[in-house]
Amino acid sequence: MSIPQSGGDPIEDIAQLAAYLESGCKPKADWRIGTEHEKFGYCKDTLKPLPYDGPRSIRAVLEGLRDGHGWAPILEGGHLIGLEKDGANVSLEPGGALELSGAPLETIHETCDEVNAHLRDVKDIADKIGVGFIGLGAAPIWSHEQMPLMPKGRYKLMDAYMEKVGTMGTSMMRRTCTVQVNLDFGSEADMVQKLRVALALQPVATALFANSPFFEGKVNNHKSWRSYIWRHLDADRTGMLPFVFEDGFGFEAWVDYALDVPMYFVYRDGKYIDALGQSFRDFLKGELPALPGETPLISDWADHLTTIFPEARLKKFIEMRGADGGPWRRLCALPAFWVGLTYDQTALDAAWDLVKDWDSETREGLRVAASVDGLQARVGDVSMHEVARQAVAISQAGLKARARPGAGGLIPDETHFLNALQESVDSGKVPADELLEHYNGDWDGDLTRIYAAYSY
Repeated sequence: MSIPQSGGDPIEDIAQLAAYLESGCKPKADWRIGTEHEKFGYCKDTLKPLPYDGPRSIRAVLEGLRDGHGWAPILEGGHLIGLEKDGANVSLEPGGALELSGAPLETIHETCDEVNAHLRDVKDIADKIGVGFIGLGAAPIWSHEQMPLMPKGRYKLMDAYMEKVGTMGTSMMRRTCTVQVNLDFGSEADMVQKLRVALALQPVATALFANSPFFEGKVNNHKSWRSYIWRHLDADRTGMLPFVFEDGFGFEAWVDYALDVPMYFVYRDGKYIDALGQSFRDFLKGELPALPGETPLISDWADHLTTIFPEARLKKFIEMRGADGGPWRRLCALPAFWVGLTYDQTALDAAWDLVKDWDSETREGLRVAASVDGLQARVGDVSMHEVARQAVAISQAGLKARARPGAGGLIPDETHFLNALQESVDSGKVPADELLEHYNGDWDGDLTRIYAAYSY
């Protein structure tokens, strides 16, 4: 979850809201890659989730990274709730999952180096205190009651609200993990094309990265239960956003959409003020019940944009949000997939050609089918496996065209980061299929074996 913003100019004109988004436009030479991933922590002897406090806890891991690896602390209400270093930050998901929000980097080589260094540091601390971390889309065994709520004001507010607006909100907060990538755009037209491709192909990412076939100790009959949870979260702030595909879509249309998403909070003086269900439009008029007479700052708008959770999200960059958390290799494959599709214009045009004839029913149908069937999904005459095959091929071509070398020039481009996805395309199997094979085979139905087999 995002770190709260503060300050910024007062909002005196609604045009400032679109201008804020537009200020993210950058020349291609300045486009960067920001990769985020989450993972569940647990005690190795009990296989139970980590509490916030104690000798084996989330706080102990954060303190170890702070004291042993040079991270600066982020505090809220006296609690250590995050870390920052070199443009990256480590934060906590509501149920204690640990998230790395990576620095904006130029290449996938750098992104993968960052991920590798982070996981090595986390393992160094975790091994010393008897803790493990595992990358999955959903907690395979733990119940809601077993998951602690981290001491962040934002989460306390969200937790109460989630139970009123959907059936799976608190499950999302406590028991899901993702890997995502944040990417830049050059202009409004470039943003529009990228966001449309991102939304349309997000189900392909869901299928390729599907890694949550278990929940509460049982097979759930979905390849991505995480995706199922997000589909039953809160209709006001999730989904595939058909309006993005309408003529005339741009920054102003996103503003209109975001203004109608109910608020969660306003952040003032280090505290979260309850604005649950209230209207940012009223805030603009100085009529917000939570802060009567006050009008918002740009930081309030930036915070509000972080409370919107569609499959792809627009801020001053675009977030790709459809993938389950997973194995080490796929933490690098996810940014590679999207960079290949969107950072080369020929590839971006080819990706748009692949999806431009789909209607909203097809896009939504693929979203649902990906969650259930992974690469075996089919909607009408659209085969997920075939779309994935073409999308990975387009991404490979895009990465090859980028020609960003690594390892001091020994590796000519970034295409090898797609190897895990190519293997899935060739075999028709995704991580969830592998997990189910183990569960029904050598694990003999003992789901606790997932921790030893799949921890980092």
